[in-house]
Amino acid sequence: MSIINAIILGIVQGLSEFLPISSTAHLTLAGKIMGVIDTAHTERWTAFIAVIQLGTLCAVLVYFFKDIVEIIRAFFQENLVQRKAIKEQSLNSRMGWMIGLGTIPIVVIGLSLKHVIEGALTKNLVVISFSLILLAVILAVAERVATFKKDLEHISIIDAIFIGCAQCFALIPGASRSGTTITGGLFLGLKRETAARFSFLLSIPAVFASGLLELKESLHYMDHTLMVAMIVATVVAGISGYLAIDFLLKYLKKNTTSIFIYYRIILGLVILILLKANLITSAL
Repeated sequence: MSIINAIILGIVQGLSEFLPISSTAHLTLAGKIMGVIDTAHTERWTAFIAVIQLGTLCAVLVYFFKDIVEIIRAFFQENLVQRKAIKEQSLNSRMGWMIGLGTIPIVVIGLSLKHVIEGALTKNLVVISFSLILLAVILAVAERVATFKKDLEHISIIDAIFIGCAQCFALIPGASRSGTTITGGLFLGLKRETAARFSFLLSIPAVFASGLLELKESLHYMDHTLMVAMIVATVVAGISGYLAIDFLLKYLKKNTTSIFIYYRIILGLVILILLKANLITSAL
């Protein structure tokens, strides 16, 4: 993998991780087009995707730095120093509980299906294309039924767990982590920007854990060239990811998710057409 390949993949990862359009779909498609995926070792591509997500994690940490510091401070203060019932805790402390509890579903499912996730099936472009289209339809339904009334302070523990369960569907390639969690939030009546903001905060533990786990396991086969490419892609993903977060939060204040719905459907159909024409292969 060249430095140019790494830069392109980093940009793709950063932009598609936070927009509800699926980073796995875009990275896999880009990887196939550039011919950088080792079809004999699909777990290495999975590891590469997971590790460069640490760049987008850094984007979240930088963008929401003040919020994260306040959440951590309030959580420890109100649960360890001056213990309060959860209902009596401040919003920041309750956010700590909601992020933690909302992360449990994807940890359980992710570890249980680890071998399936690392396999070739989860990078199959047929699966990805149908997933892109299906979630677009579900997101469209969420847009129609959502009330858009709830802010962060109105999110309950049950809401957080529901969105955490929705995040599990991001394990299906093409679904999109931000797409599934934002969709879950809309079904609960969250405002679009609120759903996106909570989606980004909820992603922190899962992305951190999966990224470090895959990084640890990839060290035994990582050579100098791959390591440099991974570092470059991670840095670029962080920069482009920061810009994507800022764009989406501002965009959703005044706009619907319709543009992403149409984009997902079009991309899914384009992939199917390319597969039908044998211009690309479905499996790695």
